[in-house]
Amino acid sequence: MTTVNESVFTWAAPPLKFGVGALAEVGAEVGARGARSVLVLTDPGVAESGVPARVVESLRAAGLATTLYDQVGVEPTDESIGEAIDFARQGDYDAYVAVGGGSAIDTAKAVNLLTTHDGELLDFVTPPIGGGRRPSNPLKPLIAIPTTAGTGSESTTICVIDMLRLHLKAGISHPALRPDLAIVDPTTTLTLPPEVTAASGMDVLSHALESYTSVPFDSKPAPDDPMARPAFCGANPISDVWCEMALKLVGANLRRAVMNGRDVQARTQMALASTYAGTGFGNAGTHLPHANAYPIAGAVKAYKASGYPEMPMVPHGQAVSVTAPHVFRWTYPGDPQRHLRAAELLSGRTFTGVDGADALAGVLQELMTDIGIPSTLGAFGYDESDVDTLVAGALKQTRQLSVVPRPVTAEALGDIFRAAL
Repeated sequence: MTTVNESVFTWAAPPLKFGVGALAEVGAEVGARGARSVLVLTDPGVAESGVPARVVESLRAAGLATTLYDQVGVEPTDESIGEAIDFARQGDYDAYVAVGGGSAIDTAKAVNLLTTHDGELLDFVTPPIGGGRRPSNPLKPLIAIPTTAGTGSESTTICVIDMLRLHLKAGISHPALRPDLAIVDPTTTLTLPPEVTAASGMDVLSHALESYTSVPFDSKPAPDDPMARPAFCGANPISDVWCEMALKLVGANLRRAVMNGRDVQARTQMALASTYAGTGFGNAGTHLPHANAYPIAGAVKAYKASGYPEMPMVPHGQAVSVTAPHVFRWTYPGDPQRHLRAAELLSGRTFTGVDGADALAGVLQELMTDIGIPSTLGAFGYDESDVDTLVAGALKQTRQLSVVPRPVTAEALGDIFRAAL
């Protein structure tokens, strides 16, 4: 039987409010959606910044009954998300507001899903890790207010969960999870520590690079059911535009934002980059650096990251970037010109085929050195004995593997992880 290639791509993004002062408009926006009782979700560190308090003030000024839940887990686990779901089920909320990085926004997506549906998280997680159940009931309005220039979760259909018992990360992905509105106010990022700025900025970069180099949408098999197209459709003309813009902005501004967090212009441009990359990868998809990142974060031993809570954790941006140079050396033959173009956009320099696979990898390594991102798996406490575990975890990330521009094998993954040791 002949397999027909896909000829259609999908693209969507939430409405956006962007700019200095946008935060103050959250009360009016939630009220306009007919809500009367609101749950605000954030984590303890973001709560200390005072931003969630400003959100609560705006909501209450608009006449909305507002409850603050400030115990979201950083790099959320199935346990921390379960606690947030249990808290939300005790109230009667008709809207949610997430304030923070991907941890808060992803937790809010899960809370919204599991307060409008029966079952448990694993039922909805992408196979083969979970059951792949699709939401069938309407979800409640969710407003996402990012306080990092990083995850892009305010734009996407994806919720990422650290499954503690399985020692790896997994995801839920469905269009119903995409927030109803993203409110991006660059001033919320001014107090981020340099280490968090660096890690979240590398996540922005990885979103853009992976989406830009993912397999073209029209070289994938067409789905049997056109209403069940995967959320990650591959590189496409619309996502490409956003990814190219994000790469230029990251290359020009990430170093500045890390070196001087009070640089409002650099913070604003990185917030734009995060928004651009989120609208790109939320449709085209991320691939191997993210697939690798999930077991790297999930199997953490004792590593504790400076600038983050005092707990064993590999921050997502660090986990994503550590194998990226080696991944892009390996994917280079899949589309040499696109890899060279990405290196040019990021660095402002010109590359040719003579530079080959080292062009993009070299630009990435230069940036990681400049902003102090760990560049080896050994820095996280991994060694040769962990490679098989990391390979097995990456091979379970079917959502990402579906858009890698080369066939992925256990042998190739093992070579990439060993190169990163």
